[in-house]
Amino acid sequence: MAVIFDPLRGRTRPEPSHSDDEIIDVLTGAAEAVGIDTSGWAVLTGAGMSTDSGVPDYRGPDAVPRQPMTIQTFLSHPDQRARYWARSWVGWPRMRSARPNAAHLGLAQLPVAGIVTQNVDGLHQAAAREEGSRSPVIDLHGSLDRVICLKEGHMFDRDWVQIQLSELNPEFAKLVGIDPIDVETAPDGDVDLEETADFIVTDCPRCGGILKPDVVYFGDSVPPARLQEANRICAEASGIVVLGSSLAVLSGLRFVRAAAKAGKPVVIVTDGPTRGDELADYRSISRVGDFVKGWALRGIQGDDDKLQA
Repeated sequence: MAVIFDPLRGRTRPEPSHSDDEIIDVLTGAAEAVGIDTSGWAVLTGAGMSTDSGVPDYRGPDAVPRQPMTIQTFLSHPDQRARYWARSWVGWPRMRSARPNAAHLGLAQLPVAGIVTQNVDGLHQAAAREEGSRSPVIDLHGSLDRVICLKEGHMFDRDWVQIQLSELNPEFAKLVGIDPIDVETAPDGDVDLEETADFIVTDCPRCGGILKPDVVYFGDSVPPARLQEANRICAEASGIVVLGSSLAVLSGLRFVRAAAKAGKPVVIVTDGPTRGDELADYRSISRVGDFVKGWALRGIQGDDDKLQA
């Protein structure tokens, strides 16, 4: 498997540029010098947004070092696809049971210009349904609850694929000695599992093509239509807020670079270093959940309530 270079190597966590209250002043338009209301902000989210939902991140202080599968590896041999699907089959029940946390729900209460998420867990959409949010959500890297046929583009529900894999591999969990309830999943929904050679993979029932989760693997490209919509949201926004992303992947960093180049304010909130720190006008190192709860509370109650608190 290919070694993934860590673009954050050598970077250290910066000092906060302002207090969270000062940054929230900017986000809610309370800072007269900026005067931008909540609806003007595009929001880019990363794995740090979902850690409080039990979904681990890639690069946080408690993250386990791992080498995600690349698209080249997935396509290289049937054994590699068996390896992926075995690990995904074990991890899916726990990933499926994840629920939106306070950060997802708080953000869904704010009428932002749009949310572009690098996460594949579907928790922003679940929060939007719960809160009745109308802000658009773009799954930049796809979603684990969909499976695509690489031959003809047929789409399937992930739960249906799970049933097929379970029927083909009724004794697999027992053979490898794993209880799916107790496993630790990765941000992309699979688990560390070495004994996968005996796992049987299902192909597309319509054309026999290779089935792949509808997510963007390392080394893969974001579909053009999806990227175009994300670009539109960020280009029309007055500024960008990054929540829980290290911006290690260029597909997310590009939006921050574009905003900075256009002279738009850049806000970054995450407790570790990012590739965009030198571009940030406002930098918080607070936990994402705490920051978003404060932002949502101010956005709902207004500045008068903040002063009375």
